[in-house]
Amino acid sequence: MVRRTGKALANFAVVMVLGSCAMPAPQAPPTPPVAPLSLPPPPPPAGSLVAPRSHAASAAPVPLSGPGHRVDWWFAFKFNTATFAGCSGTQSCPFGGTVQQYRSGEGLEFAVAASDAPALQASTSCIGQNGPGDPVGATFAQVYGGSYFYVLWNDQFYNDPSVAACHGQTSCPAPWGHSKGMVAWNEDGEGFVLQVSTPSWPASGSSSHSRASDGNTLGCVTDDDVLVSQHFFSLRLTHEDLVKVLGALANASVLTDPANMQIVNNGGPADVQAGVSRLGKVSSSVAFTKDSLSTGVTLISKPSALHVAPWQMVSAVLASQPLRVATWWQGPNKLPSTTASTAVTCWDQSLDKPGAVDIATSGTWNGHAIGLKGAVGKDYNHAKVGVVTAAGSSSVIFGDMNQDGDLSGSTCTDSQNARGGLFFVVSESTLHTSVSALLKGDSAPK
Repeated sequence: MVRRTGKALANFAVVMVLGSCAMPAPQAPPTPPVAPLSLPPPPPPAGSLVAPRSHAASAAPVPLSGPGHRVDWWFAFKFNTATFAGCSGTQSCPFGGTVQQYRSGEGLEFAVAASDAPALQASTSCIGQNGPGDPVGATFAQVYGGSYFYVLWNDQFYNDPSVAACHGQTSCPAPWGHSKGMVAWNEDGEGFVLQVSTPSWPASGSSSHSRASDGNTLGCVTDDDVLVSQHFFSLRLTHEDLVKVLGALANASVLTDPANMQIVNNGGPADVQAGVSRLGKVSSSVAFTKDSLSTGVTLISKPSALHVAPWQMVSAVLASQPLRVATWWQGPNKLPSTTASTAVTCWDQSLDKPGAVDIATSGTWNGHAIGLKGAVGKDYNHAKVGVVTAAGSSSVIFGDMNQDGDLSGSTCTDSQNARGGLFFVVSESTLHTSVSALLKGDSAPK
C-alpha cells in the first residue's frame, strides 16, 4: 500500500478525482489497466432478497447502477422534499421496516451518474427500495440477503444497534468520525465501498441480523432521513483497495463495533481481517492519508486529531486547488466562504496553504432552484459534494464532512475540526460538468 502524508503528498501527484451532523508535480505513473470483473449473481427483484450463497462460491459484490448492471462507480443525489416530494414509483421496504408517513414529508426521487454513463440523469425509482434503475437498492441487496463479509459504520445509528462508545446517546460526537457507509467483500477480499450521508441507514448488513426496533430501508426508517437532500457513492474495490479503505476508516475513527454481527461480519484474507479488527477505536493519528485506488479514484482520510477545517484540508491535499462545496451548512460554527488569501490559523504544518473554498447555499436542477443550506426542513441539504473550480479541472469530491468548525481561534477544536472522515476524488469531465451545474447558485458570504 502506498501512503503519503504531509506536504510531500501535495507535490507527489496531480490527483485523479471522483464527501454529520445532528439532523433534530511530477506526474504519478499511469494507473495500470483494471482486470475485467466477473459478474456476480443477479440481484433480487424489487421486494425480495437473494438466496444465501456459500463463501467459497461467491463472486465479488460490485457497484450496480441498477439490478444486474455492474459499474466501477456510481453517484446518486437524492433531492430534498421541496424539489421533489415522494417518488413516482411504488414504495416498499425490501430490507425491513414499514413505509413511513413522515410528518414533514419525504423525497425519494434522485439523479444518478455512473462510470459508463457519467452525466447525471433523473430516475423514476424510489431510492433505496430496489426498483428498476435504483443503484442504492441493487448494490445493497447483494449483501443484505447474501453471505458476504461486511462492515457498516455510522455516527448516528440511533441506538439500533446500540454501540457502547456512544454511552446511550443516539449519535456519537467527537472524537468519533463524522462518517457513514459500508464495505462488503468476498473470500478474496474483492467488493465495494458505499459512502452515504444518511443517519440511521444502513444499520444492518444482513437479513440474518436485522434491526430490532427500526426499519433498514430508505423511506421505512423512523428517522426522516429522506426529508433533505442526501448523497450516495459506491466504488469497486480490489483486495488491495479494500485494505487501503480499511486503513483510511481506522485513521478517521469511524464508529462501528467489530463484535456486533448486525454491522460487522469479518472474514476473508488475513490482512483484511486484521484491518477490520482495528476499527471501532479512536485513532491517535494526526496525519491525513492519501491513497490511489485501482479505478484511478483518490481516497483522502482526515483523522479527528488533525484540528483543521475539513474542506480547507481537502483543498490543501489537492495542491491548493479552489473548491465549491455543498454540505450541511448550519449552526453557530458554520464557516464562511474563503479565498486563497483568507487567514487560516487553525492549521497544521504538514499541510500546504489551502485554496479558496466557496460554500454553495443553493443549486439548480432542470431549472429548479435547490436549497443547499443545512436545517431540518423541506428545502435543505445533508449531502457532502464538491468540485474543483480551477479551469480545466475534472475533479469531483464526495465526502463525509460538513464545512463548519474553526478557521482561527485558541482551541481549533470546534465541530468538524475535531472529527474524522473520508473523501473520494474522481476525475471525469462529464461528471464534473453535471455536478458543477447541480451546485450552480448562491454562495455563503466571505
